[in-house]
Amino acid sequence: MPAYDAFLLLSFGGPEGPDDVMPFLENVTRGRGVPRERLSGVAEHYYARGGVSPINGQCREMLAAIKAAGLDLPAYWGNRNWAPFAEDTVRRMADDGIERAVAFVTSAYSSYSACRQYLDDIDRAVAAVGPRAPRIDKIRPYFGNPGFIEPFADSTRAALETLPAGQRDGARLVFTAHSVPAGMAAASGSPSAGTAAPAIAGGRYEAELRQASALITERIGRSSAGFDLVWQSRSGPPSVPWLEPDVCDHIRALAKGGVPAVVVVPVGFVSDHMEVVHDLDTEAREVAESLGMGFARAAAPGSTPRFAKMAVDLVAAAAADPGTAVGCPEDCCRYIPRRPGGAA
Repeated sequence: MPAYDAFLLLSFGGPEGPDDVMPFLENVTRGRGVPRERLSGVAEHYYARGGVSPINGQCREMLAAIKAAGLDLPAYWGNRNWAPFAEDTVRRMADDGIERAVAFVTSAYSSYSACRQYLDDIDRAVAAVGPRAPRIDKIRPYFGNPGFIEPFADSTRAALETLPAGQRDGARLVFTAHSVPAGMAAASGSPSAGTAAPAIAGGRYEAELRQASALITERIGRSSAGFDLVWQSRSGPPSVPWLEPDVCDHIRALAKGGVPAVVVVPVGFVSDHMEVVHDLDTEAREVAESLGMGFARAAAPGSTPRFAKMAVDLVAAAAADPGTAVGCPEDCCRYIPRRPGGAA
């Protein structure tokens, strides 16, 4: 049984001032050949909000909530793309004498970007610190856990209530997640035997998202078929197929079909970070309102007490049974990204 002596929150990271924005975006896109003008366009989303991403503040809130929910381990926090960087945090853990830690990441799903990259972040940080670095076990994806599903159901009900009474019954639930290359989605495998999710085309990532969306829909008393799963935040070149349809295109199609309103649920995300507040609260809302549709957006669960309690429970499960609670599920994230020039 692992004797964990620390808890590590791992996240994506985000800028905390205007001077951070371009260096942060360069970190995110390093090695991907993204044109400078594309980065400048994305940077404007951050500058419009003072150059600050919501994600770091939300990680601080999440860590405080997890401590308040009963975490009895020293707590640390590290990011992939901005301070506090994972490597610096692991070095601080080593300085503090930490020997074995359990990591909880701000991503609930399988796939390369949602799971494998965080395992790679851990490996790189441990390698950089060297022999005195702690061993770090990553908690497995938790997309079907009630601590993830129930707060989403609560916020979806609350979002529905903000619509005019005449639009609520006809409102369509539209669940969104970050689009990924079709090859990445296919390489993420299928849910393992014993899960409720079907082994559908698109692999584990899409199947897990559909399962979570169905669970949330059922929790609010609607038919499990009464929702759509669509995609947002595509960032790749047009020549590379990504998961579709885009949320804005889908809202246009619903409007043509006479749907009076949409409730958008960012089921692919743990917190309301920049891709949620810009791509949904700004762009998707503007599309809906331009078409005369009602629009509401459910909040992500990351700062809720129920989510925090889930994290504490998952730490306890990892300590009790690491064989099933930590690591990478079978066929989770076999995808190898291709970089400009053919390099992986």
